[in-house]
Amino acid sequence: MTISEIHKLFTSCSSVVIDTRKITPKSFFVALKGERFDANTFAKEALDKGASYVLIDNKDYFIDGRTILVEDGLTALQQLAKYHREYLKIPIIALTGSNGKTTTKELINVVLSKKYNTKATIGNLNNHIGVPLTLLSFTSETEIGIVEMGANHQKEIEFLCAIALPDYGYITNFGKAHLEGFGGVEGVIKGKSEMYTYLKSNNKKVFVNLDDAIQSEKTSVMDRITFGQNFTDASTAITNVIANPLVELQFHGLTVKSNLIGLYNANNISAAITIGVYFEVTDKDIKDAIESYIPENNRSQLLNKNSNEIILDAYNANPSSMLVALQNFLQLDKKDKVIIIGDMFELGEESLAEHQSIVNFLKMNESVACYFIGNDFYSNKVEQTNFNFYKDFDSFVAFLQVSKFKNNAILIKGSRGMALERVLEYI
Repeated sequence: MTISEIHKLFTSCSSVVIDTRKITPKSFFVALKGERFDANTFAKEALDKGASYVLIDNKDYFIDGRTILVEDGLTALQQLAKYHREYLKIPIIALTGSNGKTTTKELINVVLSKKYNTKATIGNLNNHIGVPLTLLSFTSETEIGIVEMGANHQKEIEFLCAIALPDYGYITNFGKAHLEGFGGVEGVIKGKSEMYTYLKSNNKKVFVNLDDAIQSEKTSVMDRITFGQNFTDASTAITNVIANPLVELQFHGLTVKSNLIGLYNANNISAAITIGVYFEVTDKDIKDAIESYIPENNRSQLLNKNSNEIILDAYNANPSSMLVALQNFLQLDKKDKVIIIGDMFELGEESLAEHQSIVNFLKMNESVACYFIGNDFYSNKVEQTNFNFYKDFDSFVAFLQVSKFKNNAILIKGSRGMALERVLEYI
């Protein structure tokens, strides 16, 4: 069966799913194989639960005419997604970067949805499986698609662009994320810039933060729409940026008061504003959209608990995002600050050095109580009055059970694997 024929069957379905627990009537189920599972074995269950069709790559699980047999399920999913993207012919905005992808994607979505019927990546489904699923969630009703792309090695963004075929692109930043897979910071820049290569070679447009010197240089000969805090000639000039702790800024004479914490989020907001302006969303609608957005899922959340004001930024961390989060927290006009940070993962041979760099940075702020959690921070343990090191989360919890924070401003940040949002239970 050709991809065209498979697509015709797909368009008669209500949704695409890869998990039988999410089957709804008229679903299109794609059986994928992993290291520890083979979803081909769930083909009959999917049909029994109401799926219209199941796509499999093992003939032993063929049932009847509702079963589509292909050579490889994942490849077929990706080919089907690309075909569907070309079939719909809608403008697609793709974004990647080391930090801030998901927040920026959500901001772009709330802004553009003021004028258009938009559809965006759900959560962080941004890899070789998530991007195809995102594209297949777009329908004939979708007017603009927003696709987040994640990567931890070279050629991944190139591959995802070849599937999504974006008309517009935006890179949030180049940071110290996934250093192990990319092979260092230069590898990160090279890998993320694969989006620029695709856009340039296909005469597509790019949104660029002129305040980022590397990105400004890399896109200097591209068809670009720009923004910046220090460039009055940018397509959209951003002014009067403050964060204490919530970000406020101005564009076109309007003041936008967001619910996002940290100066690092100013760029994410600015990108969404610029994209909204380009797509002719009214300034008032852009302002209203940004101000209505409330962060969740442990991303830059501002919480209050037992007399403490807490910045919960525990969704993920790398050296770049950790540093800007610390810099922002330290400049806040708050008394009795407490920093609780956990190990940063996927840094390879640079891990101990990067953790040491964070410890060294905080040595200059002896008035702030710092709690370091995890093996790599513990390996960089130093004797300093305001420093406290714990090998693991349980050790820190043992401390919390006998000591309580009161009337503090607290920053909580660490890699996803540290799950530091658990700290809230003990504060």
